[in-house]
Amino acid sequence: MTDSSSEPRDPQAPKGRPTPKRALAQSQRRSVMNTPTTRKEAAKRQRDERRAAMAKQREALASGDERYLPARDKGPVRKYAREFVDSRFCVAEFFLPMAVIILVLSMVRVPQLQNIALLLWLFVIVLIVVDSVATVIRLKKRLNERFPDENKKGAVAYALMRSLQMRRLRLPKPQGKRGGRS
Repeated sequence: MTDSSSEPRDPQAPKGRPTPKRALAQSQRRSVMNTPTTRKEAAKRQRDERRAAMAKQREALASGDERYLPARDKGPVRKYAREFVDSRFCVAEFFLPMAVIILVLSMVRVPQLQNIALLLWLFVIVLIVVDSVATVIRLKKRLNERFPDENKKGAVAYALMRSLQMRRLRLPKPQGKRGGRS
C-alpha cells in the first residue's frame, strides 16, 4: 500500500465518508439557513420556543396529558397520588370557604359569636390534621402495595399539597369523579 497523503487526491473520489442522501443534505442546509444571525434574533426565537413549550404545558395541565406535564407532576406514582386525592372529599379543600365564614363571625361584635368563631378555628384545624394524617397513612400503604419497586419520594407531600387546594383549582385538572377510584 502507498501513502495516500503523498499522492494528489482525485476531486471526484469519496472524502472518507459516504455521500449524504439528498434529504439529509437538504435538511442540513435548511437548518444552517434557519440559524439566527444576530443575538437579538436568537433571543426572540428562544422566547417563542419557550412560549410554545409553556402553552403545551398549560394545555397538558388542563387535559392531564402525561407527555407535556412539568417534572413534578410526571410519572405513575404522582398520577396515582393525584387520583387518590381527587377521588375523595378532603376537609382541607374546604378550608378557605370555612375560614371566610369564621373570620366574618369573629368580626361581629357579639362576644358569644366571637367565642364560637375561636372554637370553630380549633375544630377546623383539628379536623384538617386528623384527615391529613389518615390520608397519609392510607396513601403510603396503597403506594407501597401498588409501586413496591418505584421511587415514591415526595409523592405523599405532593398529595397533601393537592388536597389543600379546592378541587376546581387543582392543576393538572382532576380526571375522574369523586368516589370513583382508590
